[in-house]
Amino acid sequence: MVLLAVFVGSMWLTFFLSVAIPGLHLNRHGVVPRTLGGLQGILFAPWLHANLGHIMANTGGLLILGWLATWPRMSNFYEALIGSMLGAGLCAWLFGSAWSDHIGASGVVFGFAGYLVGRGIYMRNFLAIVVALFVAGTYGLSMLLGVLPIYPGISWESHLGGAIGGFLAARSARREGK
Repeated sequence: MVLLAVFVGSMWLTFFLSVAIPGLHLNRHGVVPRTLGGLQGILFAPWLHANLGHIMANTGGLLILGWLATWPRMSNFYEALIGSMLGAGLCAWLFGSAWSDHIGASGVVFGFAGYLVGRGIYMRNFLAIVVALFVAGTYGLSMLLGVLPIYPGISWESHLGGAIGGFLAARSARREGK
């Protein structure tokens, strides 16, 4: 639980620093599609947010889904985080509009959701299935709409890539558990 608080807290600290220090321009370190420099955003984009509403919108999902991803071991959180960051970043880099800048942790939120649903499918134990059904029931519609290119200025590419990356991380974790 401490790790999750540090993770989300570091995003808020980064946001406050970007607001408090004029000229810092941290948001230029997001994913810029099909540019060599834009690859750095795969690592940095989840910590960068456009405004207060943006980071607030991501915080709830990060805390709830991130907490669920820590069960039954903390290594699950790392698997979900790495899968979702790689998936979100690579998908935004490959398929995003030219010269766009993809920032924010929503790809990680979608990745945690994809991981939890995938874990229910692959683990097939009662608790994992209950968590998967909870996530699908609670976040399902917004996830479905979030991976479609219907909202201007919202990175559907990051959302789709994060969900795929999280799901694949759950599949990979199942294979390693055998």
